[in-house]
Amino acid sequence: LGHNEAPMAGFFVDNGYRGVFEFSRSEEYRFGFSGGQYTEYIFAAPTMREILTAYTDLTGRMAAPPLWSLGYHQCRWFRYTQEAVEALATRHREKKIPCDALWLDIEYMDGYRVFTWNEKTFPNPKAMLACLEKQGFRAITIIDPGVKVERGYAVYDQAVERDVLCKTEGGDLYIGQVWPGKTAFPDFVMQEARDWWGGLNAAHVESGLAGIWNDMNEPATGDIQPDAMLFGNGQYSHERYHNQYGLLMAMGTVDGLRRAMPEKRTFVLSRAGSAGIQRYAANWMGDNCSRWDHLWLSLPMALGFGISGQPFVGADIGGFVEHSNAELFLRWMQCGVLTPFCRNHSNMGNVDQYAWAFGGVIEKLCLDALRLRYRLMPYIYAAFMQAAQSGEPVQKPLIFEFQNDQTTRELDDEYLFGPALLVAPVYEKGATARQVYLPKGTWHDWHSGEKHTGERFLIAPAPMDYIPLFASGGAVIPMWPEDVLSTMDYQPEIVELHVFLPDEDGEFHSFLHEDDGLTFDFQSGAFIRTDFILRKNGAQVSLEASVSGEGFPEFTRREFEVQFHGAALDSVRLDGENLTSQNGCFTVPSAGTNFRLEASDGA
Repeated sequence: LGHNEAPMAGFFVDNGYRGVFEFSRSEEYRFGFSGGQYTEYIFAAPTMREILTAYTDLTGRMAAPPLWSLGYHQCRWFRYTQEAVEALATRHREKKIPCDALWLDIEYMDGYRVFTWNEKTFPNPKAMLACLEKQGFRAITIIDPGVKVERGYAVYDQAVERDVLCKTEGGDLYIGQVWPGKTAFPDFVMQEARDWWGGLNAAHVESGLAGIWNDMNEPATGDIQPDAMLFGNGQYSHERYHNQYGLLMAMGTVDGLRRAMPEKRTFVLSRAGSAGIQRYAANWMGDNCSRWDHLWLSLPMALGFGISGQPFVGADIGGFVEHSNAELFLRWMQCGVLTPFCRNHSNMGNVDQYAWAFGGVIEKLCLDALRLRYRLMPYIYAAFMQAAQSGEPVQKPLIFEFQNDQTTRELDDEYLFGPALLVAPVYEKGATARQVYLPKGTWHDWHSGEKHTGERFLIAPAPMDYIPLFASGGAVIPMWPEDVLSTMDYQPEIVELHVFLPDEDGEFHSFLHEDDGLTFDFQSGAFIRTDFILRKNGAQVSLEASVSGEGFPEFTRREFEVQFHGAALDSVRLDGENLTSQNGCFTVPSAGTNFRLEASDGA
């Protein structure tokens, strides 16, 4: 995406070969590729939002995610046993740590053979997964593309029989050197290979797994150079499809999951990807380090993903490589809960990096951060549904909404999370405050309630308890009313509506989307969408809610609790009838019905 004084412009070059991009000259740019056809798409529109909509019209958009995938994920490369995994789940619940998913890295396999379980350490995976589900956890396992070269190993034997492995120029199997030793690689360029791979994934999740983690899918080949790996049954050079390998693997994976669970939304996480990966998988940013500069680097990286069509992205909270420490881990957690993909992941041999690992004080502050994410789940879910509909990022640079503000062009260390929350992470050791830029409008300090007028910098407090967080004036932010340990089977009877009043007059739009969070039934009308219009005209304020959708069986909401922030309101009326405040909240009976609130600013 490019931006000068003229309207926005977007550029997409549809070429998978190795590319070189030169932007050193202000009056021109240069792209070059080592092969293939040069096909460039140019998108011109007044706004970045319109360009991204057009780009994702071309390359596709993410599917609606399962609600549980927006929760907190706990992962570690570790030699877990079945007993240890069950104990880890119990520990989370005993400590009241909200968590939706536990992940298993490569050690769960039998000798790193993909699509196997080590029967000594995991004697009964189905029973373990059922035990986790009873406690509100889903489980996800890693699957690499590398297949151990070993006669008698069913996956390898099938691949050889079906002729779906990559070859060299001489027609031999390409052999890499990865976790299982000598390793062959599926030729995902071929439909037959993707179909076969999908079938393996379908069988794998029948044990009760909820999703799949695709790793090492650049593809990583160890000490063996990948260039001799050919594709399309030896027809195409490695360079032609190297950059699409992760996308093609995800295509096969998702196809298999849809076969295994056709009524459920799928979840796949991928390390590699190229344009279009958002149609099949979320991405994380790979094996980062437990360092302050890597916490900072995750911010512009996530923003780049977002404006490149991939809304579902996150970094390993705490860092994967090297030892983390209490302050760094806490600051990363406080940031990570306000990013699209929220996963704590660390390396074997590192210090423990669980939410409770750094003592009681840090544990309590991590718990506060995680509870904030779960309370915000209705707001987060609505942002993801918008991303699925239009391609709009969930985590986006300020310039996305304020492109005529020159200052936002240089900002990459603060961002918007969803449409209305401005997040300013702390990424420097020992910091207890940081500079924050607030764009045009009214901004409410989430923690103190103080109002600020935008288009200025300020120094925001950042004690160890929290990071700077601001809500935009005019926003209606829906929240769950209580702390929950998991999204599983949770359908609240009450949803809080936090209305942040602007100082300026105008009309402001927000929405809440509710459905079962698991199936595709919403596509045939099984949802409740509530659109909010907040209007301010002088001292007069109104909040109008209009409902669409046909409802769904699990829907239990019977009322909203509305809380106004930023002013004391007099004589609040619901459809013309006076309402009485209880602890600053106004109760609005609404089991999926329209309503209108009117009030005047008593200030």
